Amino acid sequence: MTFSYAQVLLSIVPVFGLVAIGVAFRGFKWITPEADASIMRLVLNCLYPCLIFENVLNNDALRDPSNLIAAPTSGFAIMAASIIATYAIGRALGLTVGNGLRTFAFAGGINNYGYFALAVCTALFGQDSPTIGLTLVHSTGGEAAIWTVGIFVLAGLSLREGWKKLLNGPVIALVLGLFFNLTDLRAHLPQFLLETIHRCGLCGLTIGIILTGCTLYEYIAKPGTLLHARVTPIACFLRLGIYPFIFLLAAKFLPFTDDMKRVLIIQAAMPAGMFPIAVARHYNGHPVTAAQITIGTTVIGIVTIPLWIKFGMAWVL
Repeated sequence: MTFSYAQVLLSIVPVFGLVAIGVAFRGFKWITPEADASIMRLVLNCLYPCLIFENVLNNDALRDPSNLIAAPTSGFAIMAASIIATYAIGRALGLTVGNGLRTFAFAGGINNYGYFALAVCTALFGQDSPTIGLTLVHSTGGEAAIWTVGIFVLAGLSLREGWKKLLNGPVIALVLGLFFNLTDLRAHLPQFLLETIHRCGLCGLTIGIILTGCTLYEYIAKPGTLLHARVTPIACFLRLGIYPFIFLLAAKFLPFTDDMKRVLIIQAAMPAGMFPIAVARHYNGHPVTAAQITIGTTVIGIVTIPLWIKFGMAWVL
């Protein structure tokens, strides 16, 4: 399966369009900051879990034991290694604890593995592709790395405190989806329930990306703070130049299925995640540093995402 640069570019345009809608709605005060917490609770506790449950429930690829092991393991290993490597590189370049080093490592080491990657997978492979479900399972490994290794690096919390964060709606939905998938009990689920879950899942992806745009507004409204002479170019070099190749090396040479390889190819191309901005703010980090990394890699990613996906599809598969 090959894609032209134009095909891949057009696949990511709607994602940036949804982010732009979020920015505009915040700018016009149609979605106020006071609404963010309640909308986020709706997304994380209902809509996104429904998206996970539906795609895991009907995914034949997840009945392959190798995929069940490879998806979360690769998500955890690559994310954790990226965070640790970014910390070491940041310290070597002169960043220090208390002046952005921890946030630089946290934000620079986390790719946009969730909403953004799902939207690109859906656009390229279709809503019913096994790649969607595998991406969601891969994401749980990334979540585990964020709330253990990532939080330890960002805030110095213990791994025990981080693990507690993993008992959440998305993880519960994943476990239930796998249970019904692997036991074939999905045939006994009532159709009205499946239809309700389907409709909620459709909303989850869209609303989540729009809310991301809302979060970015306050930083975009102050463009002077978005470029740091060292942080931005180094983060772009790592996130869009070095780390993608590590993903592709894993996809090329490890014994993964073709569906799992496609997951890694898409993940390789992703810019830095937007979630670290909110997490850095919550744990008294440097949210401006996270925003500099997120926005810088996302803007440049408009050009690099199609290039990495096109190259990865041709080289790996």
